[in-house]
Amino acid sequence: MEKPDVDYIDGLSPAISIDQKGVSRNPRSTVATVTEIYDYLRLLYARAGIPHCLHCGQVIRSQTVQQIVDAVLAEPPGTRAMLLAPVIRHRRGEHKQVFEAVQRLGFVRVRVDGAIRDVDEEFDLDRYEWHDIDVVVDRLIIPELSEDTTAEDYDATRQRIADSVEQALRLGEGILVFAPQAGEGEAERPEETFSEHFACTNPDHPPYSVGEIEPRNFSFNSPHGACAACTGLGVQMELDPGLVVPNRKLSIAEGAIIPYQRMSTSITWYRRRLDSLGQAYGFDLDTPLEQLTDQQWHAVMHGTGEEAITVEYRTRRGRERHFEVSWEGVLPSLQRRYKETESDWVRNDIERYMVSVPCPDCDGARLKPEMLAVTVDGRSIAEVVNDSVADGVAWVER
Repeated sequence: MEKPDVDYIDGLSPAISIDQKGVSRNPRSTVATVTEIYDYLRLLYARAGIPHCLHCGQVIRSQTVQQIVDAVLAEPPGTRAMLLAPVIRHRRGEHKQVFEAVQRLGFVRVRVDGAIRDVDEEFDLDRYEWHDIDVVVDRLIIPELSEDTTAEDYDATRQRIADSVEQALRLGEGILVFAPQAGEGEAERPEETFSEHFACTNPDHPPYSVGEIEPRNFSFNSPHGACAACTGLGVQMELDPGLVVPNRKLSIAEGAIIPYQRMSTSITWYRRRLDSLGQAYGFDLDTPLEQLTDQQWHAVMHGTGEEAITVEYRTRRGRERHFEVSWEGVLPSLQRRYKETESDWVRNDIERYMVSVPCPDCDGARLKPEMLAVTVDGRSIAEVVNDSVADGVAWVER
């Protein structure tokens, strides 16, 4: 570089060259994680997020014993009610051992499929039907507070209800049912279900609960929050039939199945099984794959399931032997090898026939489904991080 055509320059600061610190490439990194904004979002959702049931979508909340007692005492004075502990929810079986266990614990009544019965009765439940069983822990009459009610009387009533609530929660594994009893001429009142855990109280589907929600539950870099199917990457590698068989004008004998070209074009055990598959399904290995029926194509690529095919084999001594084997299918075979192999070479070779697709379990959101069901302002954390910067700022400021 030539020197400038000047003798003297005044007031110009010298230029300093500084190495630029580049951000390392990481498939798990996002704008939110690199800028550390995601850490604040995780904290926000852990503290202010509202979990929802994956089965029915209803909000699930937890209550303390004291909160449940307050709710019970807030009922109209004179209300008659039962405190029930659900021990069986929507499960098949005779459940004889459940009734025996309840009787040993000293309880005298249970509610079986909506009917109150003595626990020492002879129960004959249909083992193939769905059943609900609740233990009657206590029967209550909500007291009327007046000027004559002393603090000691109120505390005694509150303590009795608290003891029953604790017993019901313990027996119902954190869930109890408050069931008001309608008197003569009174309308039926709906039952109310309480939970000391983040558990759905809807009895119409299998039990669903969420543990204590922490910031780490929203990290796709942690096993506590990452989707188990894609390990937090949001994508999965999936075999592409178009890459496995790029030219369906070729036959199997001509090497149409690229990953198994060598085995399908020479006399191998794999070739013999393909021959037997063709005999069972009415095609031969010289038939161009484009001429196969949908059933034949499905059998080749996806297997025959539990259906066995007969493989004939002649030994060197001329003996003919027969084997009943199942045909796994080209795609399931490659998928199994990809998951089971410890060889990087085999894994890289199979990846040539795979494409990256959004994870079906988390729909590309990287987190466990139960964490994606936690919302703030009706939005999951995945929806928020997919916003543009301007939209994200507008949402926070709203």
